[in-house]
Amino acid sequence: MIPSHEKLVAHLLQEGVLSPRWRRTFELVERHRFLPDQVTLPDGTSVDRAGAPEQWLGVAYDDTPLITRVDDGVEDCRGYPSGWAPMPSVVADMLRRLDLRPGMRVLEVGTGIGYNTALLSHLLGEEEVTTIEADPTVAEQARVNLIGTGFVPLVVTGDGAQGWPARAPFDRVISTAAVKRVPYHWIAQSQPGGRILTPWGTAFHNGVLADLEVGQRGTASGRFCGDAAFMWARGRRPLGQAVATFVSDEHEFRARRTGMEPNAPLAFDASFAIGLHMSTVINTIEFPESGDDQQFVVHLVDPDSGSWASWHVEPGSTSHEVRHYGPRNLFAEFEAAYQWWLDSGSPAIDRFGMTVSVDQQTVWLDEAANVISSMP
Repeated sequence: MIPSHEKLVAHLLQEGVLSPRWRRTFELVERHRFLPDQVTLPDGTSVDRAGAPEQWLGVAYDDTPLITRVDDGVEDCRGYPSGWAPMPSVVADMLRRLDLRPGMRVLEVGTGIGYNTALLSHLLGEEEVTTIEADPTVAEQARVNLIGTGFVPLVVTGDGAQGWPARAPFDRVISTAAVKRVPYHWIAQSQPGGRILTPWGTAFHNGVLADLEVGQRGTASGRFCGDAAFMWARGRRPLGQAVATFVSDEHEFRARRTGMEPNAPLAFDASFAIGLHMSTVINTIEFPESGDDQQFVVHLVDPDSGSWASWHVEPGSTSHEVRHYGPRNLFAEFEAAYQWWLDSGSPAIDRFGMTVSVDQQTVWLDEAANVISSMP
């Protein structure tokens, strides 16, 4: 291993996310061989392999996510990240949770650069791995990356939500794209007792893993875990320009004051719970572009109804202005959802679970009978 690769493996072991079963695989599969020549860091800094080869190799083995594609490859758009390489620690943690054993057959949804596919292929054998990528250009580059590193699993170009029945049944399904509704095809194409691990979220909160076990009667059930925000599956992305599209001071908004600070209700566990009650609502935080003004604005937007609320937070102040507009009073709903979470004992995400059947998806607290939200 090159020094930066060796350092990354040591870091993953120290963090406890790299299990002994996966250690040799992570040592032998080199992440930098799957990355494009130009990558972008989360802060927007781009690193070019030709211009800064040492820096490029360094970031390849940092434990950080890297943006690898923007706007699905369409030029002159707004710069929405549409492809990425997740943090290696997140990759290792998901594979550890998947509890793979020799002889298992795996369906991966979201091939991306092919790094995760190569890890699966090394551990299980490429004949046991089927991976699906929606973007034809990305799928072809993944094939090139995989062949270049000695792996030839089946790489399918298509809609991962449909699964791949030709290779079913699968023992494990792992998705690297976030979904709001777990596709039933994944369950139908899994062995009873199989596992499905996928990023899951609402428009309000994206950042948990659903770890489901497939039952004998065509359902899957399990709990939420982890803290990992993934990009949304294609066709399932929330509106990226929601604030610019819907929020305007020209609207005849109503105004009120609140003493609530955003730190607690927008923290991870609370935000997840609030999202269960406001699943279509997008929340974003807008900071001033320049100057010493530390005021920021929390926006809540419901594209379906055109309703919005803007929470103008002034640090150090005991009262903040809230403006709201539209048929839904989004800030009142937000307050009520947060109070529900407090009254329920401020449950962490691992107390929540999900059950998926052919016609319904329910999210529950502590036990399946205590349903918090459902969708067809």
